[in-house]
Amino acid sequence: MSIDESLLEEAEALQNLLVSYATGGGEEGDEAEYLRLRQLFTQDARVADYVPRFVRTSRSLHQFWGFIKPKFGTYAERRSYLWEEFNPLLTALEKGVVGSPADAEVEDVLAQVDAEHIQAAWSKALDRRKSDPEGAITMARTLLEGVCKYILDDGGVQYGKKDDLPKLYRKTSDSLNLSPSQHTEGVFKQILGGCTSVVQGLGALRNELSDAHGKGAGAPKPAARHAELAVNLAGAMAAYLLATWESRNEEPT
Repeated sequence: MSIDESLLEEAEALQNLLVSYATGGGEEGDEAEYLRLRQLFTQDARVADYVPRFVRTSRSLHQFWGFIKPKFGTYAERRSYLWEEFNPLLTALEKGVVGSPADAEVEDVLAQVDAEHIQAAWSKALDRRKSDPEGAITMARTLLEGVCKYILDDGGVQYGKKDDLPKLYRKTSDSLNLSPSQHTEGVFKQILGGCTSVVQGLGALRNELSDAHGKGAGAPKPAARHAELAVNLAGAMAAYLLATWESRNEEPT
């Protein structure tokens, strides 16, 4: 995953604001900026666990002052403490290791595939979830299309240049024995039918809410939560397809 440079800058801004406030350098507007930054980091599931506990418990700079003032008597001690407490968050952002466990698992699977366009689509989908929901939804579908074509090409299965995602997935699932019609067990048919519905839903969501088509003035716009759902579903399906493809390639002939 690429480093979220904007989030890293915001984390550094929060650290610098608190260091300044704790060492007598508070300025007008600090309260509003602290509230904005605190909300940004405590509500982002990717980084919330890295945020210092006193940020989560201090709902205002006044509360933060009540915490830091009696804890250390000198400015130097306060600076050292705050730098140390922010180090896990800043390090995680610098190394690009933030994200949900599901993000990391999908990335691990995609990393096994020798196809840069697939990995690039996943990276862009992740990066755009909050800043560009429409673009994230577009990249979610691009990811799945790329995975399907990769598997079909490997298996020598023909597909048309104009085949949409549902058609590509249908051919891919048939080639991997993942089509509901290829199974008789009720539970498998239900699960695999759900996978088909997910793919069809992603295609419809992309057509309705992404930036792939021109829209009228009254067209609905996706929120970050819509993009989060689309990207997570696409990532899970891509990882499942590739894991199945890999297991079949490993089977003895």
